Amino acid sequence: MHRTYSLRNARAPTASQLQSPPPPTSSTKSKFFGKAGIASSFRKNAAGNFGPELSRKLSALIKLEKSVLRSIELVARERREVAKQLSVWGEDNDDDVSDVTDKLGVLIYEIGELEDQFIDKYDQYRITLKGIRDIEASVQPSRDRKQKITDEIAHLKYKDPQSPKIPVLEQELVRAEAESLVAEAQLSNITREKLKAGFNYQFDALRELAEKLALIAGYGKALLELLDDSPVTPGETRPAYDGYEASKQIIIDAENALASWTLDQAAVKPALSLHHTVDDVYEEGEEAAAEEEWAEEHEKA
Repeated sequence: MHRTYSLRNARAPTASQLQSPPPPTSSTKSKFFGKAGIASSFRKNAAGNFGPELSRKLSALIKLEKSVLRSIELVARERREVAKQLSVWGEDNDDDVSDVTDKLGVLIYEIGELEDQFIDKYDQYRITLKGIRDIEASVQPSRDRKQKITDEIAHLKYKDPQSPKIPVLEQELVRAEAESLVAEAQLSNITREKLKAGFNYQFDALRELAEKLALIAGYGKALLELLDDSPVTPGETRPAYDGYEASKQIIIDAENALASWTLDQAAVKPALSLHHTVDDVYEEGEEAAAEEEWAEEHEKA
């Protein structure tokens, strides 16, 4: 966690980061706070209007995903500010409220940190989709060439059926179709490869964020149990607060739980009604075997 017991200590790498080193900082992160709104609006209006026709739809998706990441970046920043302000507000309250709000600030600040890390991991999905977009753009010229030759042949057959250019164009069309077959096969293969890899990045990032948020929520509720919310009558004094060690231990436990969490230890797993099992989804060896089996079945079909 970014802080240990209050808002000052730096954190060591977590088990998840050691198992899978964090990706580079997302290219979507704004350098100047507050400029994302104009850029986001422009991207939404311009998405899909430029570039080769074949790649426009995916280009629009990639641009919109950039807006999503900018929005998450804003939320992460605001959440860290909320955590600081919660601690500032609670400081002047009674001892129990002061201690608990400071520790809650630690947990909420950590949520902002996790969201910031999520942006970098989510961006790996977006970058992977760019690989599909690039191959789509490279395939467009071969499609255009084939269509152009086809149109020329049709025009000549209508205008001058005996034209000597027709056999020449038909030979060019055969070559263009052969080139197009290669390009289309490459597009098909890369689309499936990168689509699968990209959404694996996204779902792994979502899974890590969701499970760590659930852990933080649990430790946050444990902190709230330290507050004595029984009503007092005017003039009555509450018992002295003695939860400092307990609140400190809750933060330590939260820190250890988050630092040691890895994808292998994820608690939530899907209940699949298909012939696939959970291990097919999450175990690398099982997944490869399942893919091979599916490919064989597909070839037979």
